[in-house]
Amino acid sequence: MNMPLYQIRPMRRDDLPAVMEVERASFTHPWTEAMMVQELETPHATIDLLRAGEQLAGYLCSWYICRELHILNVVTAPEFRRRGVAGRLLDHVFVRACASGLDHALLEVRSSNAAAIAFYEKWGFRRSGLRKRYYADGEDAVLMTLLPQNMGRRTTEMVAP
Repeated sequence: MNMPLYQIRPMRRDDLPAVMEVERASFTHPWTEAMMVQELETPHATIDLLRAGEQLAGYLCSWYICRELHILNVVTAPEFRRRGVAGRLLDHVFVRACASGLDHALLEVRSSNAAAIAFYEKWGFRRSGLRKRYYADGEDAVLMTLLPQNMGRRTTEMVAP
């Protein structure tokens, strides 16, 4: 299924209401506005938005520190799920990180979220640990790690000279 014309850009403070609406529609334990503002103000953090036409289709919050990309939050608006939003956001942040000398990427995902784990494994992430009782509700997090050579053809071609 094709998406309407899309644009990826950094989040601004005036995007907060739309981002929070998608956040609340996507999680039983969403980030708070204060948490989102803190990420906006953190120098090593970036929140990238993907807009499809006039609608917010998704966003990805990441940290890039000492050649490590830590993906904190990947969120797709319910009406845009299974339409390539998360993949486009991942492509975008991986290309930027690879251009800066990325050594590896990591993320945590709820152990019960089999669909997300499968998605990240298709991207080349591998399970590398378990964080017991990581989430506020006590659920464990699966730690997943990705090395640049495992990113797959799509992203590798995008950063090739």
